[in-house]
Amino acid sequence: MKKSNISVSTVLIYTFLILLVVIYLAPLLWCVLVSLKDNTELINSPFALPEHWHFDNFSTAWKKAYLGVALKNSFVACTVSLFFTLLLGSMAAFALGRMQWKLSKITMTYFMIGMMIPVHCVLIPLFVHFSKIDLVDSLTSIILPYIVFGLPMTIYILTGFFRSMPNELFEAASIDGCNIYRCFFTIALPLAQTGLFVTGLMTFVGNWNELLLAMVFISDKMTKTIPVTLSYFVGPYKTNYVQMFAAILIAIIPNIIVYSAFSNKIVDGLTQGAVKG
Repeated sequence: MKKSNISVSTVLIYTFLILLVVIYLAPLLWCVLVSLKDNTELINSPFALPEHWHFDNFSTAWKKAYLGVALKNSFVACTVSLFFTLLLGSMAAFALGRMQWKLSKITMTYFMIGMMIPVHCVLIPLFVHFSKIDLVDSLTSIILPYIVFGLPMTIYILTGFFRSMPNELFEAASIDGCNIYRCFFTIALPLAQTGLFVTGLMTFVGNWNELLLAMVFISDKMTKTIPVTLSYFVGPYKTNYVQMFAAILIAIIPNIIVYSAFSNKIVDGLTQGAVKG
C-alpha cells in the first residue's frame, strides 16, 4: 500500500482556509436569504430558508430608492476621482522615486502624513468652503476629497515601483533625446502597470463604498451615491430590512465581480511594491 503524502500541517492549513471561506461567505449567503423574504418572515425565522421567494424585492428596491441613478452617480464620481488620483499620484511618485532633489524626503513625509488624518477632521471646514462656492449637493463636492484622500496611498505604493526600475533605461532614453515627460509616459508608466492597477482598484472600491463624505455633502436624492441611497430604507420608526438587503446585494455586485476576477493581480501588485520599494 502506498503511504499518503499529505502531512498534518497541510490538513491544518486547508482546514483553516475552509473555515475562513465559511466565515466570509456565511454573511453573504444570509444576506441573499434575507433579501428573498418578507419582513414578517424575517422576524419570525431569520435563519430559515424563505417559505415564499420574493424576487420582487429587488425590483421594488431598484425603483423605490432610485438605485439606477445612484449607480450612475457612484460610477461617475469614482471614475473621475480615480483618473485624477492615478494621474497626479503617479506624477508625484515618479518625482519622488526617480528624480533627485533636496526636498524629496520632506515631501514624501508630507504626503504620508495625509494617511494619518481622519476624514472627520475636515468635514466641517470642507462643508463651510463648499457652501460658499456652491459645491454642496454636487458630485464635485465628493470628487475633490476622494482625489485628495486617495493620493497618499497611491503615491506610497507607486514610489516603490518607480524606484525599482533600472537607471539604465532612463539614461538610454535621455541619450536618445527623451525629455522627462516622455520618460514618464513612455517608459515609467508602462512598467508600473501592476502598481497602477492595484492602486486604482483599491481607490475605486474604497470610493464606491464611501459613506460619510457623500452623506454630509449630498442631500439631493438625484445626486446621492449608492451608500447614501441604502440609508433610504432606514426610517425613524420602521426599517424595511428585506428591501434594504436586496439593495445592498445590488450595490456590492460590482465589488464581488472585480475582486473575484482580479484578486491574483491585487496580491501580486502589493507584493511587488513592498519588495521592490
